[in-house]
Amino acid sequence: MTRLEEYADKYENIHIERRNGVLEMRLHSNGDSLKWCEPIHRDLGYAFTDIATDVENRVVLLTGTGDDFCADLETLPPMPSPRGWDKIYWEGKRVLMNLMDIEVPVISAVNGPARIHVEFPLVADIVLASETAAFQDAPHFPTGTIPGDGVNIIFPLLMGETRGKYFLLTGQELSAREAQDLGLVNEVLPKDKLMDRAWELAEQLAQKPPLTLRYTRVVLNFRLKRLLQEMLGYGLALEGIGALDLGAELSGQFEDLKKE
Repeated sequence: MTRLEEYADKYENIHIERRNGVLEMRLHSNGDSLKWCEPIHRDLGYAFTDIATDVENRVVLLTGTGDDFCADLETLPPMPSPRGWDKIYWEGKRVLMNLMDIEVPVISAVNGPARIHVEFPLVADIVLASETAAFQDAPHFPTGTIPGDGVNIIFPLLMGETRGKYFLLTGQELSAREAQDLGLVNEVLPKDKLMDRAWELAEQLAQKPPLTLRYTRVVLNFRLKRLLQEMLGYGLALEGIGALDLGAELSGQFEDLKKE
């Protein structure tokens, strides 16, 4: 059994295939656009580790399925307990850090609106977007949740402090062209041309020597990885405090309604 065969069919929300050294990971829910859910939150970190430790991968291509990259939740998450948040904290740290541990170039092809964990495609080394794409951090501050799971680090870094904080505090939605103007996206393409262009770039990069690919990824992402190591756990802990407080407040409001 090859290393790829060990993990290609391992994850229910991730279709994985490889051609000419380019590994494509396509996120989905039952073959349609991904709806964020507990299994993908759990599995993405493990998938990134599997991909990072497979030396046959020369380039990684991350994309979505259908009309959206990831724009909705499968179900509303339950109000967390301290131990419930510990699971989110543990997985949340590892998913971003394990993505950054992939030591070959990563290309993202954003096939449509990305509103849930929009940071994942935007930390790729090359970011392509369909003309139908949109970018928003919908599940945090707009819903009363602290944006501490990495978006607090990534957006001020990519957009600048003032623009990044505005984006997170207002729930601002950016079109693909607006995201390109702000430097978040490299190319905007018609949807039917997106994957052709992504594969063209991926196969072009894959021609470089293996160590050139690996250590270019390392050197270009050193600053971001260091910031995540320093700040991600602390931000997730603060987000957890806020989530527990929000849960207690909503529970109190529910009890008040039952008394009326």
